[in-house]
Amino acid sequence: MTTTLAPARPAPRTTTPPAWNGPGFGEFVGLVALMMAVTAISIDNLLPAFPAIQAQFAVADPNSLQLLIYVYMIGFGIAQIGYGPLSDSYGRRRILLLSLSVYVAGSCLAMVAPTFGWLLAARVIQGIGAAGGRVLSTAIVRDRFAGREMASVMSLVMMVFLIVPMIAPAIGGAMLMLGSWHYVFVSMLILAGVLVVWFSARMPETLHPQYRRAFSLRAVSQAVALTLRNRVAVGYATALGLLSGCIMGYVGSAQQVFDTGLYHLGSLFPLAFGLVAGAMGAATLVNARLVRRLGMRPLSHVGLILFVGVAVVQVVVGLAYQGHPPLWMFLCVLALNQFLISFAMPNFNALALQPLGEIAGTASSFLGFYTTILGALCGYLIGQAFDGTVLPIGIGYAVLGALALLVVAWTERGRLFRGGVSG
Repeated sequence: MTTTLAPARPAPRTTTPPAWNGPGFGEFVGLVALMMAVTAISIDNLLPAFPAIQAQFAVADPNSLQLLIYVYMIGFGIAQIGYGPLSDSYGRRRILLLSLSVYVAGSCLAMVAPTFGWLLAARVIQGIGAAGGRVLSTAIVRDRFAGREMASVMSLVMMVFLIVPMIAPAIGGAMLMLGSWHYVFVSMLILAGVLVVWFSARMPETLHPQYRRAFSLRAVSQAVALTLRNRVAVGYATALGLLSGCIMGYVGSAQQVFDTGLYHLGSLFPLAFGLVAGAMGAATLVNARLVRRLGMRPLSHVGLILFVGVAVVQVVVGLAYQGHPPLWMFLCVLALNQFLISFAMPNFNALALQPLGEIAGTASSFLGFYTTILGALCGYLIGQAFDGTVLPIGIGYAVLGALALLVVAWTERGRLFRGGVSG
């Protein structure tokens, strides 16, 4: 669906990007991936610290510890709606460095938290700061690439983003060995410091001057309205949010499933978590290689359909063992599903942004807000349903996956698997 903004908008973005004087392809991908990795490590390396935090603050209900994940994601989601419009007006560099200063402030507050409520508030601030990296990484990629090239780059970025969970709990566990859960936040501060130095030194401003937009509520409203009137953007963003809910439900429950509530792996928890995350990382690497040849739509649609099928198998396996299947069996089915979901999520993100190149920053911001909040709320429902079995995760995957498939079918008017020059 084609819609226009106010007559005063900049000239439409062409397929020929301005001359590039920044890092080469590999370094560009690595730097953008690090922007995304700040988000991932801030979630996952805290998981091994849950028992220590519960003990220090006398948290009665273990499920309440999941709030450390979900309030972070709420702050992360809400803040995204502001970073995109600001970056469309003032540039990507300035706004990213501002967001990182907020992230550092939240990390410092968490280290001195005297109560669990204070720690939750600090996590909200952390999420607000980390949102800048999420929004601007996507916008920076969109500034430089389009179509299948963008999908390929985003797949490589997402691969790094998804590999981080393989080592994040181990880093958290190593920090705990230093004597306190507070040291987990030290690792977050170090990562943020590396990003500040590297980004400042190597990444030029990617937003071309002709595409800058005056910051005003009217301009933001026009851009949001344009986004909402685009069937492809809304449809794929909704599907992405539902699939994000699967991931968030699993992450929120993972410490209880693998450690304190079900399988009691103890120090082996990071290993189990890493194996599942490794399946996602492998899939995004395969996706990056295949998407240029096969296209985003066929690849993501097949991945989603298979994901729903395996999710049903996951429920059947859970029921067959009264919610407590053998660990190896649970890990195999879960890893397979995480592998399949990784063919859908990066491509859905690229497909949602593809028709919105003129307003990449604001569109990325608004869609990031929408998908994150939707994912956090769906994940919260799955996580809070944890009852000492694996059934809530399996049922959550099956239901949210089926809903995502219905949304994609609506978006494509029932014509799945079709490709094209840009999809």
